[in-house]
Amino acid sequence: MQLDNETIRHLKGIGHQLKPIVMIGNNGVTQAIINEVDRALTDHELIKVKLPAGSKHDRDVVSSELAAAANAYVIHTIGRMALLLRRNPNPNPKLSNLVRYQ
Repeated sequence: MQLDNETIRHLKGIGHQLKPIVMIGNNGVTQAIINEVDRALTDHELIKVKLPAGSKHDRDVVSSELAAAANAYVIHTIGRMALLLRRNPNPNPKLSNLVRYQ
């Protein structure tokens, strides 16, 4: 999925208002974390994840690994936060961040 700059800017604006839903600890990406991210993406479509401390390269690897495991896209990373997107064909309007913040 290719996103144009305007869409990415819009998603970053929505993500700025969000609080992290999943926080990854020192154990890294475990099956429980993948399951929780998968559930959160199904419900919310756009989520913010707090990454573990480490170098930028380590955080980029963790965010890419998490996105690949959850079949999602990394929209943006800044510091220890990553913004992940996976569209739901039948979103719940009360839970979906994309529907609520249009």
